[in-house]
Amino acid sequence: MKKINITELLGDGIGPELRDSVYAIADMLPLEFKFIPFDLSVENREGGNRDLFDKVIESMRETRLALKYPTITRTSSPNAIIRRRCDFSVILRPVISIKGIQSKFKGDVFLYIVRIATGGTYDDPGRMIGKDAAISIRIVERDPCRNAAKYAFELARKKSLKVTSSSKHTIQKATDGLFQSIVEEVHKDYPDIKHNIELFDALLAKIILHPENYQVVLVLNEYGDFLSDMASGLIGSIGTGASGNFSFTNDDKVDIAMFDPSGGTAPDIAGQNKCNPTAVLLAFGMLLDHIDRYDIGHELRLAMLSCIADGVCTADIGGSLGSKEFTKEVIERLKDKL
Repeated sequence: MKKINITELLGDGIGPELRDSVYAIADMLPLEFKFIPFDLSVENREGGNRDLFDKVIESMRETRLALKYPTITRTSSPNAIIRRRCDFSVILRPVISIKGIQSKFKGDVFLYIVRIATGGTYDDPGRMIGKDAAISIRIVERDPCRNAAKYAFELARKKSLKVTSSSKHTIQKATDGLFQSIVEEVHKDYPDIKHNIELFDALLAKIILHPENYQVVLVLNEYGDFLSDMASGLIGSIGTGASGNFSFTNDDKVDIAMFDPSGGTAPDIAGQNKCNPTAVLLAFGMLLDHIDRYDIGHELRLAMLSCIADGVCTADIGGSLGSKEFTKEVIERLKDKL
């Protein structure tokens, strides 16, 4: 059996408990994993370890596969550093309604949000102009847009879905207009995939009114950030999301892939067996999909979602289990499938 090498990026707060959950699942799967850990806790990052990120990036380029736990952003963002140095240009964020999680929204959400991971105003913190004005530069680049568009259409083709691209191209004619023109150009290579164009402000309203009309949604950096959190609110929990981050080779193949839970470090419950491992296990499931073991990733999701549907889950989503007990229940159900 070929060993699967994974660069493991350790974090802060509930990170160690999430890691325990991943290890418990990994140990019972019919695969052999080798986790290569790097301590990205805030103490280690700010403790004078100057070549830490050099070693992290070197490992990620060797394994081409990484799993990251939540980290504190204090003086710098490890996510931003890794994203920049690995040339991550695309973020995939699935947001799907989970039966058993109470939500004020009654519709079913089934979105794959494909977000360009660079540019917008996020790459420029801005500057003051005198005392009473400030300015920042908004950047949209051709290659990340093309990578994201190809990824979105490939995903849609693989899963028999349709694509909606969204921006404010009628107002932001240079930046968003460039994005939209690139998407339309890439779509010519995917004539079998239905493609709709929506203005972003209208899209937010339309998803709330008719979520069933949207499947793969392709957006620029800021828009993807806003849309991901809004969609997570619709399904009732920001803490059950996971994402994949991707860089690409010159021939448009995925080069490095990093998967992580979308939630934060939750220092108020760290070390108390109260955290919800759903998001990190969904991230691990995305990793399994990426290495062509969708069969196992799918069964992991089914086992976990059946627990939540039955109310056998952690307290934050209506259950009474601790994180260890929830993980054990998922393992028991997964054993039956495997």
